[in-house]
Amino acid sequence: MKNWPAVKAVVGRELSKVFRQKGRLISSMVRPLIWLLVIGSGVGSMLQGEQQAGYLSFLVPGIVAMTLLFAALLSALTLVYDKEFGVMRMMLIAPIAHYWIVISKLIAATIIAMVQAVMLLVILLLLGLVEVQTALLLLIPASATAICCAAIGGLIAAWSKTLDNFAVIMNFFIFPLFFLSGALYPVSQLPEFLKYIVLINPFSYGVDLMKHAVPAATSDFSIVTDIAVLLSFSVVAIALACWRFSRESVHEPLFHRVSKKGG
Repeated sequence: MKNWPAVKAVVGRELSKVFRQKGRLISSMVRPLIWLLVIGSGVGSMLQGEQQAGYLSFLVPGIVAMTLLFAALLSALTLVYDKEFGVMRMMLIAPIAHYWIVISKLIAATIIAMVQAVMLLVILLLLGLVEVQTALLLLIPASATAICCAAIGGLIAAWSKTLDNFAVIMNFFIFPLFFLSGALYPVSQLPEFLKYIVLINPFSYGVDLMKHAVPAATSDFSIVTDIAVLLSFSVVAIALACWRFSRESVHEPLFHRVSKKGG
């Protein structure tokens, strides 16, 4: 595969940046733990006995999915960051098709999201909220969900011209994606009009797929449905992101700024 060295270089660059920022990895655990221990305990306090402990276990797939979503979307941000700070110009003149840059970035985003998910699962093991078998079972559906989340991030990044633009679009999508996914409550208990939104939310199927690995969590869809939706959405979203990024008109401003400076 002639493009493999370039893909390996881009993925390696993204991973090395993250692992050099150990504070970023550690701080990424704060958000899910706050949701789990503060929000989960607060809502759980309104329940009685076994239901209270069961609700914390029910939250585990949703909290892991949230970690994947935030990690993948923030990692996909580098597509915009590199465009804004000039690094992308060097990538664009490299002898590889432009869509390989997007694919490489999304591979890195998926790996980074999975690293953070594994870190969270280790913490949940230490807290006694999951068993070893459950944590291992969660890794496979988490991988499929990570790819879906990276695809969402790539789709947003491909249409974002600046970091501010990406931040606005991401904030517009990220919370509806999370709250309307069944991560915090069963989809069956939602009002009818919200159920339709959950059904068209691809992230819902990633959360639901992970629920199948947790005995205390009740799933809303079949495993086949979850996998089919995640796979279909990821393929379409990545294809659209690659198509958008490969258009010459998208990158003309990068080289236009350089020519104006040179002139």
